[in-house]
Order: sequence, then C-alpha cells, then structure tokens
Amino acid sequence: MALLAGAGFFLLRTPEAPPAPTPEVAQPTPPAPPAPPAVQLSGTDPRVRDLLKGLSTDADFARWLASEDLARRFAASVNLIAEGQSPRMPLSFMAPAGAFRVTKRQGRTVGSAESHTRYDGVTRVIVSLDAKAVGQVYQELKPLLDAAHAELAPPGRSLEATLSQAIGRLTRVPVPKTSPELTAKGALYVYADPELEALGAAEKHLLRMGPVNMRKVQAKLTELSAALGLPSQEQARQP
Repeated sequence: MALLAGAGFFLLRTPEAPPAPTPEVAQPTPPAPPAPPAVQLSGTDPRVRDLLKGLSTDADFARWLASEDLARRFAASVNLIAEGQSPRMPLSFMAPAGAFRVTKRQGRTVGSAESHTRYDGVTRVIVSLDAKAVGQVYQELKPLLDAAHAELAPPGRSLEATLSQAIGRLTRVPVPKTSPELTAKGALYVYADPELEALGAAEKHLLRMGPVNMRKVQAKLTELSAALGLPSQEQARQP
C-alpha cells in the first residue's frame, strides 16, 4: 500500500513548471560609420589649375584655365554634349574669334575656309593635351568631378557613362569629303543635307570646324577615351 500510495502521489501531483529561461541581454547596436564629408566645390579652382597646367604647354590652354568654377564648367559641358546640346555657355572661353562666313563653290553655298580656320587654335590646344597625363590627373580630380557631375546628371548616371556618351557623339560624326552645302534660313544657314541638319547642336559645332580640324579632334578624343579607361558606348547605355 505504501508503494501504491507513493506511486499515486507522483502520478497525480501537478507537474512543476519548467524553469524560466534566462533572458538574453540585448547587445547594443554598433554606431553607424560617419558619413564621408561632402565634397566642397567652392574654392577648388587653384588646385584644379595646378593639376591641369601640366597637361599642355600651349598658351591658349593657360588662358582657358583662368576661367572660374572649372569643375562645374567641365561637368556642365560634358552633360550638354552627351545630350547633343551646345556647350557654348560653359565653354565660352573657347569661342573662336570672328563671324561665320559663307562662300560660293561651283554654284553651292558652303562655309568659307576662313570660317574653318577660326577653330585652328581650339584644335591645336586639344591635340596638344598629353593623354597619359590627362588620365592621371582625372583620377586625382575624380571625387571633385563626380560631385560637380552629380549636381547636373540624371540619377544613376555615372561620370564615366556621361563622358563616354559625349565622346561617342563627337567621334561618330561623319567627316564630310567636301564642305557641306548650306541653305539660307532667315538670318541663319542650315545644312542642305537633312541627315546633317538632323544632328544635335554639339555635333554641328564639330562640323563647323571643317574636315581637317574634325579629324584631328576626333583622333585625340579617341586617344583620351582610352587613357581615361571609359566604358564602351554599349556599356555606357546600360542602366
């Protein structure tokens, strides 16, 4: 009986609650790393000039560097060219002297030789740039140029993609075998060839330089693109 009573006690008694789990001590969340300081564009012209001055010994290049807000001018001009628009405003210091003039050749109205030679100085400066040195300076100035580019570019488009698109636009312009025929339209002249007239303002600026200058500028742009390690046109178009 004692054994049965003992067994019944153990079978009928309320089971004890299991011990409460030891509460876990919450680990403190590590503080987020501080955000990198924003790149300041104001007051950077002296540094930019100091780095750029070694890219060419041409006197006109030194005159270009006397302009203000160089990083923003660069970003604005590259974005405009990439969209096929005229970079006239940010690159006002590159404007040629004199006015555009036309002449008659075999009954056709074309740009005069003097109109093309107005761009000889711009071409000379561009061709004089040391492509290898440009690549090195570009890497040093990249944080600054990225900041200037971010102020203007569409969201998600990198500076490299914009540069690639801009250079691609200009290097794809066909070099005319002869001076393109022009047609008067009010106080202006337009290209008689509808394919040339359909080009963007950026491409038309290059056409006005004349075939000889066009070839030199396109060759240098191709060299600079390689020195900068820019993506191909197909890669630049990808989101």
